[in-house]
Amino acid sequence: MIAVVPPVQPVRQPSFGGQEQPVHAAAQNTCKLCTPLGACLAFRGIRGAVPLVHGSQGCATYMRRYLISHFREPVDIASSNFSEHSAIFGGGDNLQQGLRNVIRQYHPELIGAATTCLTETIGDDVERILVEFQQNAEPGDPPIVPVATPSYTGTHVDGFHAAVRAVVAKLAQRGPTGAHINLFPGLVSPADLRHLHELVAAYGLEAVLLPDYSETLDGEVWSEFQSIPAGGTTVADIARMGSAQLSIACGRVAARQPSAAALLTEQHDVPALYPGLPIGIGATDELCQALGKVSRRAMPDDLRRERGRLVDAYVDGHKYVFGQRVVIIAEEDLAVALAGWLAEIGAQPVLVASGGHSGHLKSVLSDMGLVAERIQVMEDADFTRVEAAAAELHPDLILGSSKAAGLARKLAAPLVRVGFPIHDRFGAQRLAHLGYRGTQQLFDRVVNALLEKKQNEAVTGYSYL
Repeated sequence: MIAVVPPVQPVRQPSFGGQEQPVHAAAQNTCKLCTPLGACLAFRGIRGAVPLVHGSQGCATYMRRYLISHFREPVDIASSNFSEHSAIFGGGDNLQQGLRNVIRQYHPELIGAATTCLTETIGDDVERILVEFQQNAEPGDPPIVPVATPSYTGTHVDGFHAAVRAVVAKLAQRGPTGAHINLFPGLVSPADLRHLHELVAAYGLEAVLLPDYSETLDGEVWSEFQSIPAGGTTVADIARMGSAQLSIACGRVAARQPSAAALLTEQHDVPALYPGLPIGIGATDELCQALGKVSRRAMPDDLRRERGRLVDAYVDGHKYVFGQRVVIIAEEDLAVALAGWLAEIGAQPVLVASGGHSGHLKSVLSDMGLVAERIQVMEDADFTRVEAAAAELHPDLILGSSKAAGLARKLAAPLVRVGFPIHDRFGAQRLAHLGYRGTQQLFDRVVNALLEKKQNEAVTGYSYL
């Protein structure tokens, strides 16, 4: 059965006055990043967009550091640059001046304005500030999409989805139903986004994919500096999302929360499907079946061969992965997809941990038929709690981001890096996870990590494994 690890509860400690006072455990190295960082990442997937953080310069610098180290691309994030005066009297003037500076310097097609803990705590009315700003708008000013993203309300993934929903709410328009579909991939790598484009095209479909940072955060070398990298979903295409024949939103946990796909259903009558992230044969089959139903086409031969090669790899590598005990540390939808995939290949997920706290992680795993597996589930987790739990489980392998490297070293278990952030290895933006092709690459990496561990521990050194 699934064992859910409850959050740390406050304990009571007597004070000097004889009365008991609550003592709260602080999170140490939480399994998440800040909420507006995710919003800024989503905005970078829109053509001509510039993200602006309404808060301190330090917030923008922190976010840029994580994004640049993962994607190895320049990332500009504007800031309203709070000072002590702004924190006391409000940052309306700062935000308006920041917006005008961004418009003058970048000439963007869209500005995404994400709030921070500071601005939400002092109660800045961003909607009102933007109304005032737009009353004095100049010809050619771009649309401005505000999104509330204080970090104490969620994770970077929550900010990512909130930004996508805010963009759709602002720009999508109702119209006659077109032949195109909408595809909301969630927070995946640029390589995965490119592969999703290929999957859709293989079925002869046109998709508006939002967000699409496959080029903006993994582009070609420049001969001259570009203030806004080329690529991304156009504002015009986002407007068309309200007239699509179908939305496909990848993510079983995200499907149970307010989403852009759900908003399009509510406001524009666009039906929606909610498959999981297509990691593994079963999950990719589900996505391909949905695409086949819409296009009325059978699976293309190239995809069928990719699937067959993956099945063959499963057979070849089964003896290495069967029964291996695996700890997963990832954002909720990625964690769920990885747990399902590990069960598919015969490995045993023993701990699924996430910094998210949607409350749906356990129920989604149960719905996927993983109740029979002995899996501990940690929500709202930090690495200190994960380490304590994992040490008792003696894992053979860890799947997680670079932030799990210290844990892997202490447990002497190999770490296969997945998700975000990966800043201690090169090529994170080109790591594939999705589809038969991405699953093949992930499977190879997992098998080779296990073989490397076995070989490093062997007293004879090199041998046939």
